[in-house]
Amino acid sequence: MTQRRTFIRMAAGSLLALPLASLAQSTPKIARIGWLTPGVFEVHSRAFREAMRTYGDVEGQAYIIETRSADENLDRLPRLAAELVASRVDIIVAVGPPAILAARQATGTIPIVMAFWGRSGLIETGMVANLARPGGNVTGVYMLGAELDAKRLDLLLQAVPKARKVGCLDPGYALSEVQKTAQDAGVQLRMTEVGLGDDSYVRAFEAMAQAHVDALLVTSSPRYFGDARKIIDLAASRRIPAIYEWTSMAEDGGLMAYGPTFSELDGRVAAYVQRILKGAKPGDLPIEQPSKFELVFNLGTAKTLGMTIPPSLLLRADRVIQ
Repeated sequence: MTQRRTFIRMAAGSLLALPLASLAQSTPKIARIGWLTPGVFEVHSRAFREAMRTYGDVEGQAYIIETRSADENLDRLPRLAAELVASRVDIIVAVGPPAILAARQATGTIPIVMAFWGRSGLIETGMVANLARPGGNVTGVYMLGAELDAKRLDLLLQAVPKARKVGCLDPGYALSEVQKTAQDAGVQLRMTEVGLGDDSYVRAFEAMAQAHVDALLVTSSPRYFGDARKIIDLAASRRIPAIYEWTSMAEDGGLMAYGPTFSELDGRVAAYVQRILKGAKPGDLPIEQPSKFELVFNLGTAKTLGMTIPPSLLLRADRVIQ
């Protein structure tokens, strides 16, 4: 009888435990995604969240984002990257080369998704072994920043055919393709470094005005994206036609822009995150390059500058802002 009572108690306990065990097994883990950025990149994180929703993942239910922003002070990035590593995030999305480098220096184990490497030297820096099979803990999107800067210069010269001296905001990496494009076109390239301080852009534009530049190439740089409003306003006040990296910069008043789209790039970042969270190793995932580019003109800005965009160039535009 005693053995029978013991058996009944054990069986009842097992039955009561079954729903709890089943509940624990059915509750999905909420992924913790670290988001490391040099500055204000809300447009990127918003597009990323929208892309994650297409996979059925809603923030707060399937994942949470822990954001660390350097607020344009790049010296803070190593400390912020270390904070994300210490908080034991499952994956780090690093926006732009400075953040990617900081994340890679902070960890060799936590998966890192590049969003986006926009300069040359991806392999030369030892960041990855090669594009097809990067190895290590880093993969993501390579934006072809240096190559696209050369394409932007070519488009700018078509829009401003009389330009003989072009200002170029120094992005901090080699611009051999840009220099070759300028040389082939017989154009003088005036490299201008943007220093630190509140008046850094004012001083840069004063230097370009003194050099009598005819047009301006705003190169691929997280800093120039974050400071787009300042650059657009100064270019307008100095009446300098300029080309920009992101199409949103033309929407905000820049003359023209050529580059990839947020929706495609952040969609690819979300796809990497999805695959890695499901068990894929970042070193086995090929690094991708954007396949969709948009050419956008702001005709209102062109009118203000007193210039006419050649019709042949307008025909190639993906969008024209009146």
